[in-house]
Amino acid sequence: MTNTKPIISEKIILGIDPGTNEMGYGVICIKSTPPRPSRLELMQYGVIHLRKYTLYQTKLQKIFDRITSLIDEYVPDEMALEAPFYSKNVQSMLKLGRAQGVAMAAALSRQIPVTEYAPRKVKQSVTGNGNASKEQVCKMLSSLLQTNNSLLQGKQLNDATDALAVALCHHYQKSSPVRHTKSWKAFVADNPERIKS
Repeated sequence: MTNTKPIISEKIILGIDPGTNEMGYGVICIKSTPPRPSRLELMQYGVIHLRKYTLYQTKLQKIFDRITSLIDEYVPDEMALEAPFYSKNVQSMLKLGRAQGVAMAAALSRQIPVTEYAPRKVKQSVTGNGNASKEQVCKMLSSLLQTNNSLLQGKQLNDATDALAVALCHHYQKSSPVRHTKSWKAFVADNPERIKS
């Protein structure tokens, strides 16, 4: 009789929430050991603070350098970005588009495939509701990633939680079959043991 160890496959996803003053990032790892369901692990998350730089070119350079550094440290298989939302302020849209483009260029310079998702698609994938609040997204992330909810709270972490949501959305879009819950209430009903009081 041969004693074979189960084959464990891993995929690391870097999620980015582009911004010109703060850029959120989140890194998750999906571990699969068939026939068991895949496990989600939170590796890292944070915010790249750019407000202190007055020159826009400097901000873009810092974005490129920091994203490249994250890629070199965590070696993600794929990157997912939240697409800029529509704004009537053309200058804001242009700046946000440049920031997103630089983040994409950093990934592409390391041969990391990049996918974009609309904000509504991200919320829909994570919570089952495209109009979910940031609080609802945060609660669902805490449960899905099995982490302490207080770690994903605070105004300064909004961009980081958005980035984690983008990474999780990408996982759900690329996974087959995808296990979705229709709402937060449905998730609680289906997973009482994963909800901390």
